[in-house]
Amino acid sequence: MDETSQPLELLLSVARDNGAGTLGAQIEEQLRGAIRDGTVRAGARVPSTRDLARQLGVSRRVVVDAYAQLAAEGYLTMRQGARPHVADGAAALAEPDPDEALPATRPPRFDFRPSVPDVSTFPRAAWLRSLREAVTTMLDTDLAYGDANGVDALRIALAEYLGRVRGVSGGPARVIVTSGYTQGLGILGHTLAATGARRFGVEDPGDAEAHAILTRAGLEPVPIPVDEHGLRVDALAAARVDGVVLTPAHQHPTGVVLSGERRNELLAWLREHDAIAVEDDYDAEYRYDRAAVGALQGLDPQRIVYAGTASKTLAPGLRIGWLVVPQRLLPAVSREKLLSDRGTARIEQLAFAHFLARGGLDRHLRRMRASYRARRDALVETVAETLPDAEVRGIAAGLHATVELPGGIAEDAVLAACAERRIALETVTTYRVGDAAGPPTLLLGYAKMPEATIRAGVREVARAVEDARSIV
Repeated sequence: MDETSQPLELLLSVARDNGAGTLGAQIEEQLRGAIRDGTVRAGARVPSTRDLARQLGVSRRVVVDAYAQLAAEGYLTMRQGARPHVADGAAALAEPDPDEALPATRPPRFDFRPSVPDVSTFPRAAWLRSLREAVTTMLDTDLAYGDANGVDALRIALAEYLGRVRGVSGGPARVIVTSGYTQGLGILGHTLAATGARRFGVEDPGDAEAHAILTRAGLEPVPIPVDEHGLRVDALAAARVDGVVLTPAHQHPTGVVLSGERRNELLAWLREHDAIAVEDDYDAEYRYDRAAVGALQGLDPQRIVYAGTASKTLAPGLRIGWLVVPQRLLPAVSREKLLSDRGTARIEQLAFAHFLARGGLDRHLRRMRASYRARRDALVETVAETLPDAEVRGIAAGLHATVELPGGIAEDAVLAACAERRIALETVTTYRVGDAAGPPTLLLGYAKMPEATIRAGVREVARAVEDARSIV
């Protein structure tokens, strides 16, 4: 089809009174002004002369003459058989607005930022099959709003998968599909605040975003220390909190596991205070030295909300997460979800349901565990070679390693030296809330880079650490 025959709208208008100028002059002035102020940008398509004449109710000759004048001035490019578009050189004619320009950033040479999966391995072909099946088999009613808690097929598939893989207790009716973990925690925060909760424990160090989400929901986040055994449960009573958010299977960012003794202590605390725990199970499927510990939620499903996401296992861009909610909270959480967004995108939910039911996630996880383990091994080996006085802490799991440096090295100096080498990474201080200090510790994500790049990058990090050491 001739692309000039495809209708295209443009926000222009003309007035026929004598004081407004000729129709052609009005078209020229408005389009010229839109190009100059950047409203219509270089390369943007504009309607064909026939289309614009129809939209404005003027003769085509008026538009042809106006376009010809704008092309002569360098604003438009006209070519036979193609839709007119704003000339590339028109960008120089536009008045610059520094507030609208995207910042120019150079990508890092080595990107060790944690908690990001290798999205290049996303199973596109398998996902496309599931998406195609979802679109071709879904009913007309599936395109309506439907249940804000999620489509039945996905809630059933998630309940089966989570029970089989993570030991989560609860049927499909207690599964709520969210647009990622962030939305899920926000919904829970608003629900708990509305039911009387005031103070909520968060791990320290821990996820900084959780603090902001809970605060926005009307709760006061209270830092609870984490040590080599996980969350300090003994600190919960003294903190006078109504609940706690934690990452028991693989604490973020330290990488430790909540010990069996601490698990029992937490369960006892929840029952004694009739409190609620939110279990953020963000990457428990990635355990490399042994089977992952089961979900904490399975030990007390009436006091623990299970929260999961596809962001680490597949890709953050899917924006799919889930909650498994205690029965007593289910009506209030469901209401909050309804008011939040009227439901997560339903076509993607159906595709994910097909993907889960066909074993697509199981296959992807098996493949990625082997790949991530090899990348982690490469990182640990190179750290041992280049930073012999450093120590890798935490379990062999997840998407990043926690590297503790000898005392006396300033994290800020390491970060500055890495920045000079265009190395992106984070330190544990970024995740601290309270005043507690600890040894300088780097967080090195390894999921996004191949093994050879990881080894080269760690060597550069070691050079940056030596530079920082010399400053002290």
